[in-house]
Amino acid sequence: MACDKGFSSSFMLLKPEEVGLFGLYHILFSSKLEEKKFVDCPEGTVTDEISFRRRWLIFVSILAQKFLQLVSKPLSVVGSGIEMCLNLVSVNRNVFVLVINFFRGVVVKPDKTSATFLSFIGNFDKRVELDSTIKCDDAKYHAALSMMASKASYENNAYIETTVRDHWKMEFLGSFDFWNDYQQKATTQAFMLRDKSSDHDTVVVAFRGTEPFDADAWCSDFDISWYELSGVGKIHGGFMKALGLQKNVGWPKETKQEDGHPDLAYYAIRDMLNKLLSQNDQARYILTGHSLGGALAILFPSVLALHNETWLLERLQGVYTFGQPRVGDEKFGEFMEKQLQEHNFQYFRFVYGNDMVPRLPYDDKALMFKHFGTCLYYNRHYEVKVVDQEPNKNYFSPLGAIPMIINAFFELIRSFTIAKTKGPDYKEGIFLRIFRIIGLVFPGIPAHSTQDYVNATRLGSSDVFLLPKHTSSHEDVSSLQV
Repeated sequence: MACDKGFSSSFMLLKPEEVGLFGLYHILFSSKLEEKKFVDCPEGTVTDEISFRRRWLIFVSILAQKFLQLVSKPLSVVGSGIEMCLNLVSVNRNVFVLVINFFRGVVVKPDKTSATFLSFIGNFDKRVELDSTIKCDDAKYHAALSMMASKASYENNAYIETTVRDHWKMEFLGSFDFWNDYQQKATTQAFMLRDKSSDHDTVVVAFRGTEPFDADAWCSDFDISWYELSGVGKIHGGFMKALGLQKNVGWPKETKQEDGHPDLAYYAIRDMLNKLLSQNDQARYILTGHSLGGALAILFPSVLALHNETWLLERLQGVYTFGQPRVGDEKFGEFMEKQLQEHNFQYFRFVYGNDMVPRLPYDDKALMFKHFGTCLYYNRHYEVKVVDQEPNKNYFSPLGAIPMIINAFFELIRSFTIAKTKGPDYKEGIFLRIFRIIGLVFPGIPAHSTQDYVNATRLGSSDVFLLPKHTSSHEDVSSLQV
């Protein structure tokens, strides 16, 4: 069924399924893209004078999505195989014991549904416990809890429930698979917990980020389609679809999900929050996520604002995102800055080192995506600055390549010394060290790992969280270094 775009004032949608080999040629060498069936937009949105740079980005987006759709099943099989091998070594303690168990005929086989089974992401950083030195009255407590929740979101239901209930001593509220109306499958995941004591009651919503072998999630990332909402701005189409945008009605305030389909993320989470928070006038909630999960976390309150959900916006304590890509244009950023001020909640966007994901999609004339909010930038020593924009904002730069490679080399050296300087909780395994070696060729990829973001929330200063609630990163706090 065709998509009714009446909910948006303008849009530019890419349809990879409509592109053949000849169509790919037209993307690069024809300026009249709006006449092509693989680009859906109102007349005049894509002008005849469209630049080659924009055509190139559209070409890359469509080609990447077509390739991902093609390799979706084998990619999933390869990912499952790698995860199984990593867990096979883990449940048998190490490779040496695994070999001995093999010859003895007593190899322990991993169970994908068990609380001990780790995802590919989880094998980079196996820490489960919260940092006991960061108490609930510490200014960085919510940041540290949010990052650990973002890391746990990559795992299976049993792992998350056991971690929240038995290790963190908090209430597990559920782990969910949500429907993507455009992909026609449940490809968005999140879980919820409740951190409650005599002096605080906080619900945490953690959105799962992009898994390395999940082609559907990568398609959401590479989809540079956008919708413009009146009074809100232009927003990344792939992220909106993942959060719960509906094909033929857009963002209605209320919706009725079709029988047999899982719920849509935005509507289900909104309704659960309404129910939970109504039980206690003092209860608040936090939104968080790593990578794609961070994009969904900051997009969620924008849809609440679109629907005038004032009560829920006023109960929002903060949004903490880690390695988050750009979500919308400058107008969208201004709209959200206004919501931050009107509803008195904080938004902290964590960026570690040369992580390439926060530098995508591009912030330039061809793509128009912009960051907003308070950016906390951490270097390889986990020293933090409040900055207007992370250095090298679009990542790809010939002049920046050499410094990034040098930094990646020192990060590799640090992986052998950090346990001695910071303690055993910071020890890095061989799997992450191999990843850091890859970073010598492709700097910025290992920097996206959860390990460095967990370290940043634990080792970085608390002072940055004591700034006035609505201090913008554009103000003179950008020179602060702690």
